[in-house]
Amino acid sequence: MSDETSLPSQQDVLDAARRVHGHVRRTPVLQNEALNELAGASLCLKCENLQLTGSFKIRGATNRLLQLPAEAREKGVVAFSSGNHAQGVARAARVFQMPALIVMPADAPAIKVEGVRRDCAEIRLYDRDGESREEIAAEMARERGATLVPSFDDPYIIAGQGSAGVEFGQQMRDANTPLDHIICCAGGGGLINGLTLGYRSFDPDIRVWSAEPEEHDDWRRSLAAGEIKPNAPGTRSICDAILTPAPSELTWALGRELLAGGLAVSDDAIKEAMRLAFRHLKLVLEPGGAAALACALFDLPEEAKGKRVGVVLSGGNVDPAQFARIIGA
Repeated sequence: MSDETSLPSQQDVLDAARRVHGHVRRTPVLQNEALNELAGASLCLKCENLQLTGSFKIRGATNRLLQLPAEAREKGVVAFSSGNHAQGVARAARVFQMPALIVMPADAPAIKVEGVRRDCAEIRLYDRDGESREEIAAEMARERGATLVPSFDDPYIIAGQGSAGVEFGQQMRDANTPLDHIICCAGGGGLINGLTLGYRSFDPDIRVWSAEPEEHDDWRRSLAAGEIKPNAPGTRSICDAILTPAPSELTWALGRELLAGGLAVSDDAIKEAMRLAFRHLKLVLEPGGAAALACALFDLPEEAKGKRVGVVLSGGNVDPAQFARIIGA
């Protein structure tokens, strides 16, 4: 990549996969007959909820930080996130011995705040409705001379997240079970676009669908319209990890070319997917991490019925009290 505004290429993703190898966990792919029957398709579940720090975000953070020169490492990094990117950056910074400051919303799940603190990063809390996390993080990075590490709007982050797609493709090739479709959650779009680039190194014809809560479905509406359609201010969902205002110019430039379309389901459907994952797979998923499974079970495209469908379980960092309420409902 030539600079921080370049679109990452398939080769960038393959390079990132080699770079992060040994620093991230190779997560399993699971199948379950009960979930297959409910979906009307053969689901292959990529368990990024079992990744280090509990989500895929460690992949992009590791790729980004590994490419900082020595002088930049000494000054550290600043990131803004509701939790999963925060934890990924904090862990990577600790491993590579860099100072880290994370800007997090005051209403971020306690488990995610605790994870950041456990990795020795400094935290600056902000009001999600009254303050701009981007402005706060940019100002603090300027003050410290630190490197700003965005959660998705960065080609190095996208390429790093794409290592999950390379890994998924290798696993399906090794099992001789090629996928027809993939469903992946979409917040800012770093994971879904990187993953698509990575998987396309194995199958250039793979059909990849975004998954979102129906009240916060900017990717679905944008893909249908052929232009960015932001969410209305103040929209909410239980899927805190994927509540971004709209695709960025960078991720949209990729997504409009790479993605087949968008899917969306209710928060109630996402809660049910969490219950089903716990019941049949003994897995803990956070709401955003269950969005793709919910879409596979309750909003599967007709063209994917009866096919082999990859589903990315993107995270498992759910507040224990919230999880208990959902599972016990």
